[in-house]
Amino acid sequence: MTRAEREQGKLKKFHSYYDYSLLFLTLFLVCFGLVMIYSTSSYNASRDFGNPAFYLEKQGAFAVLGTVVMLIVSKIDYRIYITKLPILKMKPVTLLFIFCILLQTYVLIFGAEINGAKRWIDLGPLGRFQPSELSKIAVILFTAYIVNLSPVKLDKFKGFIRVAVFIAPLIVLVLIPNFSTALVMSAIMVAICFVASRKKLYFVASGIIMGAIGAAFVFGVSYRSTRIDVWRNVETHPKGYQILQGLYAIASGGIFGKGLGESMQKLGFIPESHNDMIFSVICEELGLFGAVAVIMLFVLMVWRLFVIAINASDLYGGLIATGVLTHIAVQVLLNIAVVTNTIPSTGIPLPFISYGGSSLMVLLFEMGIALSVSNQIKYER
Repeated sequence: MTRAEREQGKLKKFHSYYDYSLLFLTLFLVCFGLVMIYSTSSYNASRDFGNPAFYLEKQGAFAVLGTVVMLIVSKIDYRIYITKLPILKMKPVTLLFIFCILLQTYVLIFGAEINGAKRWIDLGPLGRFQPSELSKIAVILFTAYIVNLSPVKLDKFKGFIRVAVFIAPLIVLVLIPNFSTALVMSAIMVAICFVASRKKLYFVASGIIMGAIGAAFVFGVSYRSTRIDVWRNVETHPKGYQILQGLYAIASGGIFGKGLGESMQKLGFIPESHNDMIFSVICEELGLFGAVAVIMLFVLMVWRLFVIAINASDLYGGLIATGVLTHIAVQVLLNIAVVTNTIPSTGIPLPFISYGGSSLMVLLFEMGIALSVSNQIKYER
């Protein structure tokens, strides 16, 4: 390198990047979700609580709080999560992982039981909190941390097993009451390991093993195997009512839909249509055009997360972005597949759009971490 080239290198100025496209997409989906929650829930809220905006107000409060949290987290260096803090005497990522294990244990013993499942902690006037949502963040950060310690070990199958053994306690605790969320968490762990590994062939064997374990948990529990029967005989099975009504909503929407707020199926035909089945009402009111537009927004979000992952300043940041990307992509695919009866029913909400304060807060916190990763990318102007 010549002296002139060295002098020129000194004069170069590098600037921090911030993915405003991802920020805009996130805020747009949150606002769209609030509109659809009001549209889908106003009838039931007016009937049950005398206030058509009951669910909108609650979700709106979480949206505002979550947005503030996202913006704050986005300006915090994500590497602090793997830095040992003198006050804690432990790395924050390890503390979060242990905390989530304790929360999931508490839920199994003392959790509030709703529809036969213990998945929530009752917080009194503040509502209910679902710890499995926070556990998704723990899996993303902790898996990325373990892999980042020695990514070379993932070139061998035993390296993947080592990571799986570390993450397994939390996934198993979630799996007992909530198979679908455990499935999402497992996908996050596998995706992070897959990206970090230079050898990919053994993931085929891992997929077969995990598929066999998943099948055992599905067919070994009566209510889960019943969902297979419902999926195969949705028109005749007594428990296929909700999915069937959702399919009616999708079919009646046509190309451009009936118009915002004009859905018929939300008027008591689809139970709690503002939750997991909200995509069917989107199809009815906004038609195929609206459904494709929503899917494209998620595709753009996944693309921005992919760009952050491949341009991250270090491996840990890239693995975090990969985990967030996998979480969003898998959850969107599962929700839409369930609503369209492509797969058996699972309790997976549509990210940013379905009603649920715990889910929205965690998603916005995740996006804040992803934006933090993007903020550490340096570029030459």
